[in-house]
Amino acid sequence: MTHSSVALPLKRFLLVEQCPSDWKGLDLYLFRDEQVAFYVGQSYLAFARVWEHLIGGFKGHSIVGRFLWCNWPRSMNFVIEMFSSKSEAFASVGNDLNAAERMLIQRWSPCFNVSLNSQPTPLPAAYLPPNAPFRRRRSLNMLIHEAERAVRAEESRLWMEEMQE
Repeated sequence: MTHSSVALPLKRFLLVEQCPSDWKGLDLYLFRDEQVAFYVGQSYLAFARVWEHLIGGFKGHSIVGRFLWCNWPRSMNFVIEMFSSKSEAFASVGNDLNAAERMLIQRWSPCFNVSLNSQPTPLPAAYLPPNAPFRRRRSLNMLIHEAERAVRAEESRLWMEEMQE
């Protein structure tokens, strides 16, 4: 079964080492928190492109990747959504990849998309800008281990809550 969309927190995305086969048709992606979208993009394999942003953030090659690491560990809870331009949600634009990306940019007005975005949302003051120094510069492996611990803690907390019901 192929998904038409997937949404998961960054901390869980970091634990997915290889692209699941049913995500291979996802060609659009969105980085966001609960209120604001940070970036919308397209790629023939959204999963791989999201990883390129994450790795590129360490080297300053991706503004959204850099933004995520500057705001770590808070960014652990940011959501990564991936979509298929071929899904029903994009039928109104003929399921065209470029038009679907444009549609998402117009809908969300992401902070870091400057092309196709007449009014980017201002970056909320609660977040450090991507040009801020890393507060916790570590290796990607260390950050993945932090994400693993956070996921385990969250699962334990949820399990305990279920047990008390």
